[in-house]
Amino acid sequence: MKYDNILQTIGNTPIVKLNRIAPEHVDMYVKVESFNPMASVKDRLAYAIIKDARDSGALKPGQTVIEATSGNTGIGLAMVCAAKGYPLVIVMAESFSIERRKLMRFLGAKVVLTPKEGKALGMIEKVRELVDQNGWFWAQQFENKANADIHEATTGAEIVRDFRETGLDYWVTGYGTGGTVAGVSRVLKREMPNTKIILSEPTNAGLIASGVKQERNADGTPSVTHPAWSPHLIQGWTPDFIADVLQEAVDKDYADVLVPADDQSSIQWSRRLAKEEGIFTGISGGASFAAAIETATSAPAGSTILAMLPDTGERYLSSMLFDGIDEWMSDEETAIAQSTPSGQFPTA
Repeated sequence: MKYDNILQTIGNTPIVKLNRIAPEHVDMYVKVESFNPMASVKDRLAYAIIKDARDSGALKPGQTVIEATSGNTGIGLAMVCAAKGYPLVIVMAESFSIERRKLMRFLGAKVVLTPKEGKALGMIEKVRELVDQNGWFWAQQFENKANADIHEATTGAEIVRDFRETGLDYWVTGYGTGGTVAGVSRVLKREMPNTKIILSEPTNAGLIASGVKQERNADGTPSVTHPAWSPHLIQGWTPDFIADVLQEAVDKDYADVLVPADDQSSIQWSRRLAKEEGIFTGISGGASFAAAIETATSAPAGSTILAMLPDTGERYLSSMLFDGIDEWMSDEETAIAQSTPSGQFPTA
């Protein structure tokens, strides 16, 4: 199939049935967002925000775009800005994986790092200063309505299309900006109202579960770190505030059930998806799937469950997801290598 540009390949990601690790009494599927051109669900919002800003005139020709991001939105924006000819500056805390900043720079973006102690709020404050100083266009993924709108128009529509005939009993997702859960939930509540929406968040960062309201500035940006937040390893999930985009899902009670996901289970399920299903996803995908497995334990026989896998495991090569994956041969691999005479390395 021919396309006029790379942006036309965003969306219509596959839904894949799990055949080896799903509990026998349910049908489990995953929506593999790594099939987007830059390998994450955030390609969708990156495209939508830039298109909306261009159409409205908010983004001027040649104007620099700036955003605070844990990485995937920045990578998506770098792709879109490269394709459309906009300079891009990304602000990212130093704690996120090194491969993310390298990918953005490879795509032509400038990456400004902030101290990890400042968390996501520190990133946003740096962006605000740079916007005030330079007059750049701030993408504002956490507040921009185009974020949820694109998931209503594409992600949600794709799910309904693929499950309209068979039905879908549970849809499982986590949240970062909240665009996926807000946009898809609109569609499911309207067109598949019997589908239960399962929302997951880190065990040690249960912002929604706490019931504590997020304090905000007049423009919707967070003014303080949410009191229920504490550090976690699920990159891309649950910043230290409830995003304004996510607030819609909170206010309208889109989630039928909240399921916590801990760091180690998230890593375990990411690894199992790779080794037992051949599906390569990151820690956030493992977290979504951990919540789906938890959901399956109490789901009636014959239920159909769909979990979102937001990105690829390649975003986590320098993270603890790959702890124990060595560059050199293991003892078992060395034994295999030495079991035949050719290709031997000199002994010391």
